[in-house]
Amino acid sequence: MTGRLVLKMSMSLDGFVCGPAGEVDWIFETFDEGAVAWTVATLAEADVHIMGSRTFADMAAWWPTSTEPFAAPMNEKPKVSFARSGPASTTAALKDATRAREARGESEAESAAQASWRDAEIARGDLAAEIAALKRRYGTILAHGGARFAQSLVACGLIDEYRLLIHPVALGRGMPLFTESRTRLRLLGTQAFSAAVAHIYAAA
Repeated sequence: MTGRLVLKMSMSLDGFVCGPAGEVDWIFETFDEGAVAWTVATLAEADVHIMGSRTFADMAAWWPTSTEPFAAPMNEKPKVSFARSGPASTTAALKDATRAREARGESEAESAAQASWRDAEIARGDLAAEIAALKRRYGTILAHGGARFAQSLVACGLIDEYRLLIHPVALGRGMPLFTESRTRLRLLGTQAFSAAVAHIYAAA
């Protein structure tokens, strides 16, 4: 089996994936129904979810008790956390998501999904070697953030397909996805929703 690595990220109009302090409140403010459905479909395609250790800490604290439509495909599929050191603490992204949940009046109901996060694999080796090993085991490997983990995947040329959800907000400053001088991509398609727009690219 030879799998493919798909990166799913939300981005601002000016190319940032989070604010300078990791802020992602703008993502929750600009999600529309079409973008939610597109994201759920993307998550459902994954055979395994991979992410950096800080994003893993956020997601492990959030998804097992969530009632959002994203929760089921996140909880049901295997997970791999990429970490060079010990467990990471939660970040500003989780704080933003928690405030959004509280604003909607939702509670943290207990979920049977805890085990899928507790039993997740930890990848500590060379990034390219770890991705190659996953491609031998899985079909679609869906990568999430955080920003530095995604930047590392881009810089190493490991991503086969980019699924970028562009939100109608300009941040002015923050952390970009692309940090190299030039990254060539090939457009596969776009889909416009009432607020956000999805862009799908292949590595050129």
